[in-house]
Amino acid sequence: MVRLVVLCSTCLFLAAALLAGGPADSVSERARRLHFSSIVLDTHDDTTQRFFTRDFDLGKRNPTGHIDIPRMREGGLNAIFFSIWIDGRTLGPPAIQQALDQIDAVRQNVQTYSKDLALAQTAAEVRRAHDQGKIAVLMGIEGGHMLGNDLRMVRIYRSLGVRYMTLSHFYNDEWADSSTDKPLHNGLTDYGKDIVREMNRQGMLVDISHVSDKTFYDALAVSKAPLIASHSSCRALCDHPRNMTDDMIKALAAKGGVIQINYEKSFLDQAYKDARDKQSGGVVQVFDQIKKACGNDQNCLGERMAQEEKQATAEGKLPHVSWTRIIDHIDHAVKLVGADHVGLGSDFDGASMPDGMDDVTHLPQITDALLKKNYSERDIRKILGENTLRVLAAAEQVSREMQAGR
Repeated sequence: MVRLVVLCSTCLFLAAALLAGGPADSVSERARRLHFSSIVLDTHDDTTQRFFTRDFDLGKRNPTGHIDIPRMREGGLNAIFFSIWIDGRTLGPPAIQQALDQIDAVRQNVQTYSKDLALAQTAAEVRRAHDQGKIAVLMGIEGGHMLGNDLRMVRIYRSLGVRYMTLSHFYNDEWADSSTDKPLHNGLTDYGKDIVREMNRQGMLVDISHVSDKTFYDALAVSKAPLIASHSSCRALCDHPRNMTDDMIKALAAKGGVIQINYEKSFLDQAYKDARDKQSGGVVQVFDQIKKACGNDQNCLGERMAQEEKQATAEGKLPHVSWTRIIDHIDHAVKLVGADHVGLGSDFDGASMPDGMDDVTHLPQITDALLKKNYSERDIRKILGENTLRVLAAAEQVSREMQAGR
């Protein structure tokens, strides 16, 4: 019976792609069948910000942005982490309140579109949603500042369905240093280490995207569960502080962790990053400039950043970047640590996408490209989602053991 359900869910996704006649048509038949029969899990999407605008409806195909249910169906994305994000300079109770508002918005969308979506809090629930032909919805908190410096919020967020937390964002928080801020804590404070332990106890994955190198190594030493880098790429290919060095990737993998490759152009391509830095001074400076115009309208931030980047590229101030750079970063990481430790963390709806990765409908191209590089179907399934499910399950096991006193 289970086997029949799995086959039916595969047919649903494949039929949707064939009927849509979109980018999936450009890939091989083998790639299409592999992609639409796999669990394709993206660990970082900023679509949550769009829930607070009047003109966005997750259930309808939208003319802008990267993610909605029709396009997820067309691109075969059947498991997604919606990011809970607020400005890293918002602290204390206001940070908690804004985070709770976003968690509620995600849960309300799951309820509204229950025929397509299913809230998932475990690896098993992701698989169950896939068997039912639904898109599994998970949540990740992007920045430890949303704890409000209160350890109890780890338990509360976890009870609401949050499965990972990024320890910092653009700015240092009260207990962890960021990769894009001046060092303040020398990595993790003792309180920060307690937070990592509590995350382990609650089964919440520790995400080290955005953190300083020292914070990464501190978290790696403390955590009993594997870590993830939910949306980071390879520093060897693009020297950005948000990316991971080869040594960091090796250390992450040695403890069972996964690096989920980010599609943002400035993390993928050195020439683009250099030109962007020369033009604006870097990602934090760009963010601060646009925030002056957008105020607290978080959706405006993403839209304005995308508009300014598109205009600069059209004027020749920034070079074009091909989507195949995503494949270069995947391949680099796989050659370093093997296919068991690499995944996908697009940063859709929160970053500037490379040419040819205009939205989620283009995801089958990744499967096609990896097949052309002679990756095995088993390894491709791991990269598409199985590796992330493995670390989710590992965190759940660590939580059970810690709560049992083992």
